[in-house]
Amino acid sequence: MYLKDAETPPDRPHAFAYFLTIHNDSEQVVSIKGRKWVITNDEGRKTVVEGDGVVGEFPCLRPGQHFSYNSYHLNDTNTCHATGAYLGMTESGKRVIARIPRFEMRVPGTGSASADAE
Repeated sequence: MYLKDAETPPDRPHAFAYFLTIHNDSEQVVSIKGRKWVITNDEGRKTVVEGDGVVGEFPCLRPGQHFSYNSYHLNDTNTCHATGAYLGMTESGKRVIARIPRFEMRVPGTGSASADAE
C-alpha cells in the first residue's frame, strides 16, 4: 500500500506499507528467529535487509497458529519488489526456512494501466 502522505527523507520519498501473516502448517512448534529481505528497485539496485526476529518480536507458533504484522519500506524509485524468507527453528532444533513470495510496491499512476486496475 502506497503511503502518499507519509513523511519521508528526500533521498527515499516513497513509503509503502505491507501486511504479512506467518502460518505454522507443520506439526511442530516453530520459533521465528529472523528474517531476510531482498528489495530491488526499478533500476535494478538491490538492498538486503537481515535481522533478528520480526518487528522486534520472536514469535513462537504452535501447530495451526499464525502471527500477523505490518511494516513499511522507503524507496527512491516509483517501483520496487521484495522477496525474502523467515528463518525459524523447531523445538527439536531443526532449522526452518519459509520463503516470502515476491510482491511489488508501486506508486499509483506509474507503470502500466492494467497494473493500476489490480
